[in-house]
Amino acid sequence: MGKPLHSGNREVESLRGFARNVRVRGARRTATTSGRGSRVSIDPPAIVQSRRRIGIEILLVLGLSLGASAVYSVVSITNKLTRSEALGQQSTTINGALSDRPAFDLIYQLLALFFDLVPVLLCVFLLWQGGRRPLGRLGLDLRRPFPDLGTGLVLAVAIGAPGIGLYALGRALGITVAVVASPLDAYWWTVPVLVLSAIRAGVQEEVIVIGYLFARLGDLGWGRWRILFASALLRGSYHLYQGIGPFIGNVIMGVVFGLFYQRFGRTLPLVIAHSIIDIVSFVGYPLAVALWPELFATPTPTASVTSTP
Repeated sequence: MGKPLHSGNREVESLRGFARNVRVRGARRTATTSGRGSRVSIDPPAIVQSRRRIGIEILLVLGLSLGASAVYSVVSITNKLTRSEALGQQSTTINGALSDRPAFDLIYQLLALFFDLVPVLLCVFLLWQGGRRPLGRLGLDLRRPFPDLGTGLVLAVAIGAPGIGLYALGRALGITVAVVASPLDAYWWTVPVLVLSAIRAGVQEEVIVIGYLFARLGDLGWGRWRILFASALLRGSYHLYQGIGPFIGNVIMGVVFGLFYQRFGRTLPLVIAHSIIDIVSFVGYPLAVALWPELFATPTPTASVTSTP
C-alpha cells in the first residue's frame, strides 16, 4: 500500500517551506550597510555579484577606456614637466590627422570613433541584468528629450564659459599647454568628423565616468561623496596631458556633473552639454586662433600629439 495522500501533501509543503527559507537566507546575505543607517537589498540569486567581481569588472572597463587614458596622461604630463622647455611653451594636439592620404585619413578617423565607443556599449551590456533597462538606469533614455536638451544647453554655458577663462588663466600662468583642437586639413568631411569626435567624447566620458561608475561604485556600497570625488579625479586625470589648469577645470566639471546626476539621475543632459562644449572648441578653434593668437596659437619649439581621451 502507498502512503496516504494527505501525508504526501504534508511532505510537499514541508519541502516548499524549506526552499523558501533557503532563498530568504541567501538574500539576507546580500544586505549592505551604507552611511549611518543600513540598506537591505534583496536581489534574485541569479544576479547577486560579489564585491570582488564588481571591482574587477570596473578595473577591466577602465583599463579598456578612460583609465588607460588617465595612465597615458600622467606619463605625458611627467614627460612635459621634465623637459627643458617651460610647460607653457609646449603644445598638444587632439583630432590630428591619421594619414597623409585624405581617403584613408577619413577611414581611420571613423574607425577610431567607432572603437572608442565600444567600451560604452560594454558598460550598457554589463548593466543589462535581470530584464532591467540599462539606458533607463543610466538616465540615457529619451523619456524627456526637450527638458534634457534645455538642461544640456544651460550646463554647456555654465561650464564652458568659465572653462575658457580657466584655460586663459592657465596659459597666462604657464601651467597649461597650448591645445591645438582641430589641426585637420580642410576637407569636405573635416567639420562632420570634428562634430562626431565631440559627440563621441560626450557619450564616452559621461556614460563611463558618470553613469556606469556611479552605478557600480554604488553597488560596492561606496558613499555618495566618495563616488563623486573619485569620478571627478578620474575625469581630471585623463586631461592632465593638457596641463595643470585643465586638470583643475575638469575636476570641477566632474563635481558639478556628478552632483547633477546624483540629484536628477539623468546622463543625457550631461552628454548634450559635453558635446556642445567640445563642438564649440573643435569647430571654433580656427576662429579662436585668429582672434586670440597669444592664447591659442601653437608655440614653438616643442609639440606633442595626443588623441582625445
